[in-house]
Amino acid sequence: MKIQSSGTAAPAAMPTPETIMQIGSGFWASKILLTAIKFELFTLLAQKGSLSGKDIKASLQLNCTDRHFFDFLDVLSSFGFLQREGLLETAQYSNGTDTNTFLDKNKPSYIGGILEMMNNRLYGFWGNLDEALQTGNAQNETKDGGRPVFEAIYSDPTVLKEFVNAMSGIQKGNFMALAQQFDFSDYHTFLDVGGSAGILSLMVAQHNAHMHCTTFDLPPVEPIAAETIQNFNLSERVKAVSGDFFVDPFPKADIIAMGNILHDWDETTKVQLIQKAYDSLPEGGVFIAIEAVIDNERKVNPFGMMMSLNMLIETGKGFDYTFDDFNRWASQAGFKSTKLMPLAGPASAAIAFK
Repeated sequence: MKIQSSGTAAPAAMPTPETIMQIGSGFWASKILLTAIKFELFTLLAQKGSLSGKDIKASLQLNCTDRHFFDFLDVLSSFGFLQREGLLETAQYSNGTDTNTFLDKNKPSYIGGILEMMNNRLYGFWGNLDEALQTGNAQNETKDGGRPVFEAIYSDPTVLKEFVNAMSGIQKGNFMALAQQFDFSDYHTFLDVGGSAGILSLMVAQHNAHMHCTTFDLPPVEPIAAETIQNFNLSERVKAVSGDFFVDPFPKADIIAMGNILHDWDETTKVQLIQKAYDSLPEGGVFIAIEAVIDNERKVNPFGMMMSLNMLIETGKGFDYTFDDFNRWASQAGFKSTKLMPLAGPASAAIAFK
């Protein structure tokens, strides 16, 4: 039976301000989560299991009204970060599954380091995005005459540890995905340039028993990486080496990786680092860049473009890039071929073969 068309077009969807308001007020939700992490609320609930709002408020030593604190907890519940049974004074709160796994500071799966840095540093700097776009200048500590961002970070042990934890948190899932998805069977040595706490090297070694790995970063980071390696009981196959990747030669390896390194710099410096990796690799070696690679059509990875704006805020000249960009730079350096491997969330591994 053939259904006849009435000839009447379907009514056009009515305009709605829902998305506009959701994005425009997005900093409210962000600050609520970041504040909960600062208070170590999720770590408290991981220890206690379940608490009343009154008990949580007393434990955190907060002085707002009870009603405002219930607003805070119940928003976290509506977002799924907390689970709640009961209402207001009778309510009991506990962690959601994801929260309990990734936001308890006592678990090795904790990824809150990047969120701590967002709260302590980036949240305020992003308030000046308009000025960054108007001037092209970084909006971090350097704005008021401070030292260049990496010099300032590496000179303060407290800030450095927060930065290292942040880098470990934002990339841990990506590093684990690469360690499990990339075929390491034809290779034996691995170098992570700018390796921070050594998490990438540790993930590769943990999932590939034949691999020997080196994490390479500035001298202040070496004790942090050495401690992390010791905690993983992998010191026989993972080592931390100090050096400046702009000045010192790269330690020899079959595979050279950089996680969230290239996007810190302008195009000229990106090409220099890729060229240095190429020159350091043996024939048949591999270079891997792990970042929020932007899709070539610049439509479906908004996180990559927001990360690129974060590089404007932090460095002024750094930016995130597309796979087409990476191909052009890798070809310029002399690499024979490339491929893109999706990792966790918006991140990918851009891979070049010598």
